[in-house]
Amino acid sequence: MVMVKKTDVEKLLDKHDNLTHSEELVVISHVQRKDDDWFMNILLVEGTEVPFKFRRRKKYKNLNGARVNLTYYPMTEEIAGMEFEAMKVVRIKVS
Repeated sequence: MVMVKKTDVEKLLDKHDNLTHSEELVVISHVQRKDDDWFMNILLVEGTEVPFKFRRRKKYKNLNGARVNLTYYPMTEEIAGMEFEAMKVVRIKVS
């Protein structure tokens, strides 16, 4: 029997049911803004209409036009009494 070591992404996917991993996504828009001590990053990805959001302590490099691998959860947030669908990114890597 051959033991195959699982990658970090495979371990995360096994542990969390509604977690999704996508590779080679093309970023068409990347915006970041200061949010208290954090930077809120919002990505729009080619072929989707839902924003992908993540926060970092430091400013992130511009990802416009880059290909990225994302691991994320679906979420909804309420803004001005209306619900919007978004994706909460837990892992991002430029591919």
